[in-house]
Amino acid sequence: MAEVKFKNVTKVFGKDVKAVNNLNLDIQDGEFMVLVGPSGCGKTTALRMIAGLEESTEGDLFIGENRVNDTPPKDRDIAMVFQNYALYPHMTVYDNISFGLRLRELRGFFWQLGHMGEAKRIKEDIDRRVRETAKMLDIDHLLHRRPKELSGGQRQRVALGRAIVRKPKVFLMDEPLSNLDAKLRIQTRAELIRLHRDLATTTIYVTHDQVEAMTMGQRIAVMSDGLLQQCDEPESVYNRPANKFVAGFIGAPPMNFIAGSVQAGTVPVGAFKLELPPSHPARAEEGMKVTIGIRPEDIYDAQNNCPIPLTEGNTFEAKVDVLEKLGAEDTAYLVAGEVPVTATLDPSTRIHPGTTSKFAVDLDKIHVFDDATGAAIR
Repeated sequence: MAEVKFKNVTKVFGKDVKAVNNLNLDIQDGEFMVLVGPSGCGKTTALRMIAGLEESTEGDLFIGENRVNDTPPKDRDIAMVFQNYALYPHMTVYDNISFGLRLRELRGFFWQLGHMGEAKRIKEDIDRRVRETAKMLDIDHLLHRRPKELSGGQRQRVALGRAIVRKPKVFLMDEPLSNLDAKLRIQTRAELIRLHRDLATTTIYVTHDQVEAMTMGQRIAVMSDGLLQQCDEPESVYNRPANKFVAGFIGAPPMNFIAGSVQAGTVPVGAFKLELPPSHPARAEEGMKVTIGIRPEDIYDAQNNCPIPLTEGNTFEAKVDVLEKLGAEDTAYLVAGEVPVTATLDPSTRIHPGTTSKFAVDLDKIHVFDDATGAAIR
């Protein structure tokens, strides 16, 4: 196992396309780190630089104590799981899992002829490791099959098995669940968490899915336009986003953003105004242009068991445009004046589409961002 460090790493494609821009990131030994962000944010490029499939333009990359900028991929002791599985279609599951080991450890036909005893021992060890790994992934009954005879989830397990059997220092996973259906994605997600707990190998996982990032990562690194926006534990990123981009990207449904300016400790928004919490530093910035961030789950139906006291500064009236009843919760798409607002409500709510109702905001959980920089004001 090993830690991975990016020190001022930049990757430029062509003359001026900065896929990764001055990345500084320390991934701890045995950690499950998730790189998350929209398409084109630089997360896959960062992963490919660790693998040695891309060369950094500037900066230093370390695996353990070794600077690996000039180290060939085969000598970095990493294993990569790809989005498309990359299995050999003509090989059985057993051969797909064992192929890398045989290639690395048996050294060729003529070497085996001259070292028959050692070759036999290596083959027995490979066989043991393949069967142990297959049993761990619950594919030991599929070792005789070929990829075309497997489901998507089974193919994904074979790809994982091929990486696990190597016992590398670092696992690299590039959106490995994106080709699976929703139910299987949830199941495989839990299996990956369990595998990491059992193996304790440094794992770097790339995804654009913020739900995967929140549920799987011990820490998550949010990227945008090649820049690292925030790196922290999932709960901290969710509850204390560093800026407006992180706040809007993490969370489903996404955070509501309402623009306004500070006036006497409030932010007027059309026909209503939101009061800033008494201790919030933005109260002192009279006239400052800000964006208020409100997560949908922090908005309540004011007329149905509302858990917070109702005041003039935390309530507003809105028309219910669309109501999605999801069983455990309802998602309401509201229009307050001309401001669209999304709320996640208790399913016992009595509101109906096309009607106007009163709603309340938990002011202790609102976020305030500087309009000029997008940075959170705390």
